[in-house]
Amino acid sequence: MNKTLIGHLACLTTYIIFAFNIIVCRDIATTDAFPPIVITSIRCIVVAMLFWLLSLVLPKEKVARGDLLPILGASLLGLVIPQWTFLTAIGYTAPVDLSVINSVTPIMTMLVAAVVLKEPITTKKAGGVALSFVGVVFLILQSIHAEARVEHTSPIGILFVLLNSASFALYLGIFRPLIARYRAVTFMKWMFLFAALCSLPLALPQVHGVQWTLVTPRMLSELAYLIVMATFVAYFLIPIGQKNIRPTLVSMYSYTQPIVATIISISIGMDRITWQKVLAACMVVGGVVLVNSSRAAAPAAK
Repeated sequence: MNKTLIGHLACLTTYIIFAFNIIVCRDIATTDAFPPIVITSIRCIVVAMLFWLLSLVLPKEKVARGDLLPILGASLLGLVIPQWTFLTAIGYTAPVDLSVINSVTPIMTMLVAAVVLKEPITTKKAGGVALSFVGVVFLILQSIHAEARVEHTSPIGILFVLLNSASFALYLGIFRPLIARYRAVTFMKWMFLFAALCSLPLALPQVHGVQWTLVTPRMLSELAYLIVMATFVAYFLIPIGQKNIRPTLVSMYSYTQPIVATIISISIGMDRITWQKVLAACMVVGGVVLVNSSRAAAPAAK
């Protein structure tokens, strides 16, 4: 299979998983059963164990000593900070506002990639990002029911969403060359090991804040999805996407999340198809196609 196609499929699958994860995370975060940093640490520790166990049955791959410090930086920008800020933000931010603010991630990624990787910002590429951005914001706004928008977004929620977007944009834009040198499992086992070591000291003082009486079987199943699908599987697929397509394209797949949410709502009868939603979805897809066809999206030279 064409490597570029593999990259696209990996990113599409990842962000579909993340789309469902928004619902799961919101349910967990709003019950106040677990402090956000405790959930982050649990994710990192369990998934680090899974990746290290998986690596035992795969051919051994040694990581250069000089790459360990950059991998530590990648774990902070790509794992610890995004996971912690997202789980914190979701408790202070209305879903619509969170989605709209998060839409700036591909724009940030494009700028970081231009500065760090010298990836040119062509007219076609900038136009594609702008088209998808307008499309996703239009789709989100079209999905709002005025009578249902009663949740309040606080300034601290906006701050954490922006930190989340900026951190992940930096991760996507800076570490592509490093990720390309190793297999996904090798890179992720070290990423999650460092993330677990960094998050554990922050989580331990918060363990007493866990409200065990609020933990239900449903919440445990949601936590299992968060760990297995939205962390282990998703973060196995992300580096595959990063190896085969440019950082801006990887981040643009985040625009599929509101489309997936809309499809789910329509399928269960909570929403209906309108020409505005179809137009918005076409704008998002059209933007991705434009970016993919730009000169900057061509595979990097090996």
